[in-house]
Amino acid sequence: MVWLQTIYKVLAVGIVKISEHMHENLRLTSGALSRSINAQAEHWLRVGMLSELNPNLRYGDICQLLIQAEQREADASELPASLSEKAA
Repeated sequence: MVWLQTIYKVLAVGIVKISEHMHENLRLTSGALSRSINAQAEHWLRVGMLSELNPNLRYGDICQLLIQAEQREADASELPASLSEKAA
C-alpha cells in the first residue's frame, strides 16, 4: 500500500486543473508552435509569472530574459575544458 501511495504522489505532482477552453487554447497553440501541451503551458506560466513580477517589461523583453537565463544554466553545466579533456 505504501508503494501505491508513493506512485500516486509522483504521478500527482504537476497536475493542474484548467478549463476546457484553456486546454483547447493550449492544444492549438502548442501545435502551431511545435511544443508539447505541457511545454506550452509551462511557457505561458513562466511568462505570466515574470509579467506579474515585472509589469514594465514587454513580452519580447521577458523572452530575452528567459533565453539569457537558459544560456547561463547551460554555461554553468558545461565542464571546464581541462576536465572534459581528462574525461576523453
